Amino acid sequence: MSYIFPLVAIMTILNNNTLMAQNKITQTAGHAVLGEFAPKFAELNDNVLFGEDVWNDSTLSLHDRSMITISVLLGKGSIDSSFRSHLEMGKRHGITREEIAALLTQAAFYAGWPNAWAGFREAKEVWADNHATTEKERFGQEMIFPVGEPNTEYAEHFSGNSYIARISTEQVRFVNVTFEPRCRNNRHIHHATEGGGQMLVGVAGRGWYQEDGKPAQEILPGTVIHIPASVKHWHGAAADSWFAHLAFELSGENTYTEWLEPVTDEEYDKLQQ
Repeated sequence: MSYIFPLVAIMTILNNNTLMAQNKITQTAGHAVLGEFAPKFAELNDNVLFGEDVWNDSTLSLHDRSMITISVLLGKGSIDSSFRSHLEMGKRHGITREEIAALLTQAAFYAGWPNAWAGFREAKEVWADNHATTEKERFGQEMIFPVGEPNTEYAEHFSGNSYIARISTEQVRFVNVTFEPRCRNNRHIHHATEGGGQMLVGVAGRGWYQEDGKPAQEILPGTVIHIPASVKHWHGAAADSWFAHLAFELSGENTYTEWLEPVTDEEYDKLQQ
């Protein structure tokens, strides 16, 4: 039962910190600029518009709110410092270069060609240092836990690219493992003469877990997979999604991992993606 405490702790984090995963907004510009001259306006700007009532309402993601706001400002012809600020904010919220280009192109037919040209001039500068925000970076912005570094230590046991972030090395050791689409690890067994095994908790995206001889199980955020010692299995991302899970090492005697054969493309493609 040694895994009960970490599971409760992690699920509490996942349930109570949804806004943290979206990089919750805190705004003080209203009070800083107009606090003395127009305190009520400053309060409405910082505490209502950029507070819990609008921007930090979890009904829409911050990414989508930025897309909407940029579209509205463009339509009004407000290509000023506020527009630039919202472009920069949108980039932080995961808007990619491709997405902003597509948004401005479509908006041009409704907001006016000159407005779109002006918007593109600002957008090119904002995204100049980032030729294209990668899907990995975008995925990382959706998670509470970091993506981490390339998983070079175990790369030979994976098909595709994976990343690892060591979250805890004391008491209960666990890591966050991130898989690119289609990435999966080889079949393997966690051996132990007593205790041992592993527990997975889905963090973001969609993935698969399969024990030898059994149907594959889908892993979504919050899914918990208990893997007893000596069970042959594999896990990884779905074909159309990045995927991340926490991996807990369960204490035991004489524990070690035996890496086995890879999951072939033919086997993997038989899964219902």
